[in-house]
Amino acid sequence: MSASTSHLIAPHGGELIDLLAAPEKAAELKAHSREWPSWDLTARQICDLELLMSGGFSPLRGFMTKADYEGVCHNMRLASGILWPMPITLDVTEEFAKKLTPGSSKVALRDAEGVMLAVLHVEEVWQADRAAEAKAVFNSTSKAHPGADYTMNKSNPWYVGGRIEGLQSPSHYDFRTLRFTPAELRAEFVRLGWRRVVAFQTRNPMHRAHVELTFRAAKQVEANLLIHPVVGMTKPGDVDYYTRVRCYQLLSSKYPQGTQKLSLLPLAMRMGGPREAIWHALIRKNHGCTHLIVGRDHAGPGKDTAGDGKPFYGPYEAQETFKKHEADIGVTMVPFSMMVYLEKEDRYVPDDEVKKGDKVLNISGTELRDRLNEGRDIPAWFTYPEVVQELRRSFPPRAKQGVTIFFTGLSGSGKSTIANVLMTKFLEVGGRPVTLLDGDLVRKHLSSELGFSKEHRDINIRRIGYVASEITKNGGIAICAPIAPYDATRKHVRQMIEPYGGFILVHIATTVEVCEQRDRKGLYAKARAGILKEFTGISDPYEDPADADVTINTGELSAEEAAQEIILHLEREGFIGVNGRG
Repeated sequence: MSASTSHLIAPHGGELIDLLAAPEKAAELKAHSREWPSWDLTARQICDLELLMSGGFSPLRGFMTKADYEGVCHNMRLASGILWPMPITLDVTEEFAKKLTPGSSKVALRDAEGVMLAVLHVEEVWQADRAAEAKAVFNSTSKAHPGADYTMNKSNPWYVGGRIEGLQSPSHYDFRTLRFTPAELRAEFVRLGWRRVVAFQTRNPMHRAHVELTFRAAKQVEANLLIHPVVGMTKPGDVDYYTRVRCYQLLSSKYPQGTQKLSLLPLAMRMGGPREAIWHALIRKNHGCTHLIVGRDHAGPGKDTAGDGKPFYGPYEAQETFKKHEADIGVTMVPFSMMVYLEKEDRYVPDDEVKKGDKVLNISGTELRDRLNEGRDIPAWFTYPEVVQELRRSFPPRAKQGVTIFFTGLSGSGKSTIANVLMTKFLEVGGRPVTLLDGDLVRKHLSSELGFSKEHRDINIRRIGYVASEITKNGGIAICAPIAPYDATRKHVRQMIEPYGGFILVHIATTVEVCEQRDRKGLYAKARAGILKEFTGISDPYEDPADADVTINTGELSAEEAAQEIILHLEREGFIGVNGRG
């Protein structure tokens, strides 16, 4: 460590790791890379690699070998005995793992565009017990826990451990002046004369309560404040980091001048509660911070909605676990309760300072989203007007958001007719672009090479879902009218679209008998005669949706009446104004 930075806290393990090779060495590695197998990194692996290379994960020098991995899973220690709570592993497919020889293989690690970022010197390859890992690290095997679900269901089954030589950091084209590596941030602290620095970890927009909390924390320990939000991967459904960073930038004027700094952390969170709190502290220590604000439910994923509905971690578990290991962590915890607003006194206080009879006001994240969706007032006691303005830009009221109306039903049930009526009603009103993705038209223009096997039907529906998600994301109305016979595929499309706007599933529940009587295209007759194979409702199953938002039987309603039912539902949900006006 240089003399100029020696008064800062030492990195974890005593040395700030830098895995980026010198330019000549990097050029040499690149030249040899054509001889090596390539692995295209996932988004999470890219985040991990970036922090490995920059020293954010000091003392790690690569993806963990089995001894380190097992030590971390079972007692939060590397094989060297150093405290480390989170496995940092490179998961690969079995097919890829079989190509590797420990001790001699090298792997070119590439980003999604094929750019080589690093070389992995393969030391070990093994098949992980991912359920045991999830239980040990997250104390859960529930699908509702993002970290456990990723480990058990989304990661690959084989792990490759070994040291890394970096060629270049992943490219970022956004907020470049706010992206500091640990070494850069330490140099910045030296330049500013900061020795005591309290870090604030966040994955949400900050409001008045957060500003109050961070200001109090910094004052309490007489330290400067580093706002260090995660801009890698957070919990699914979180506000996108572009919006969040614009909000954080607006808040610098709320602190005393020269006492606060904003820097972005490209971390893939695991939502691991107590272990994650320790991990966050070690990462901040590597960035030069002496203190970390630890909230009550620090990095907790909330409640187990797939299990007993209880929170995954106890209310003070993160703080208690941190306290137990504070000496080994080397970073001082600044514990904080939730801040609440006292209406009478017009100020924020920790909720444990509230006296009996005090009137307390609070707005939850869910209520904030509801107020944004409905275009309702967001009071100045809760957040700053400039933050509200920024949030409203990214989260317009529902009547200005995009929406997908997704029909499902048998062939001949009336989907296309109702979809066409609905489209003309929207066009009549105007205000938002409308796109109709009819089953037959999609088959002609987007999926002409596909047949009607289950696999091909799924691909077709996923393509429709992807196009609809792009339309919805950009504020348009997508009307989709495929058969979409399979429940799992429809649910996948819903998950694809809902982060960007509305998704309304309309089940045209016309019976097979009625569809067959109509048989406008003569398809049922061909299916009965065995000419058409894999025909939904005759020789191929149709799974009725249990999660339809609107159910229509065209045996009872005309196409215009059915379209009106859908419009009324959209009005009720706020996606269109009264009488169809946007």
